[in-house]
Amino acid sequence: MPQRLSRDQLSEKDQKVLDSIFNPLQIGGNAHEVYDIKSEELVDPPEEQTEEVKESARLELEAVELAEKGDTENALRLFQQAIDVCPRRATLYNNRAQTYRLMGNDHAALEDLEKALQLSGGIGRTGCQALCQRGVLHRKLEDLDAARHDFEAAAKLGSKFARDQLIEINPYAALCNQMLHDAFLKMAQN
Repeated sequence: MPQRLSRDQLSEKDQKVLDSIFNPLQIGGNAHEVYDIKSEELVDPPEEQTEEVKESARLELEAVELAEKGDTENALRLFQQAIDVCPRRATLYNNRAQTYRLMGNDHAALEDLEKALQLSGGIGRTGCQALCQRGVLHRKLEDLDAARHDFEAAAKLGSKFARDQLIEINPYAALCNQMLHDAFLKMAQN
């Protein structure tokens, strides 16, 4: 059985090559210095708890529950009611975009994600989720440059999902994975 190398057994150059493959946002140095990821979960800025916000949040929760049960038409109806009550809540557009994605309506989902990002400023939990959703849609539509841009922004906010997506769409990581796969197949055959 081949001996497994630890990271400290690699040359500095080999370590940097691996870092560039598996940490695509890293320009150099230690990946942990580049990603100063906070351990606490991202949160949105607090909303003033007006009657409109409370009613909108109640309708949103009902809409999310309906969407999770597959009742997307009624979920959309409730999301629209929530938006009519309080149109400045970014989370409404982000969650409605998810419902549109479940329905296969990518165009409507992208429109809502744009609105969610505009209202959230691309920060906080909602901004990060909207960037990830939009990145997934761009990837589905084979616009890898746009997907990469969204995943990079979400990764900077701390999204592990976005970092994983960046690795998957990194052509060097794909090539490295293929080479490793081929090498292991050859070893197994011998």
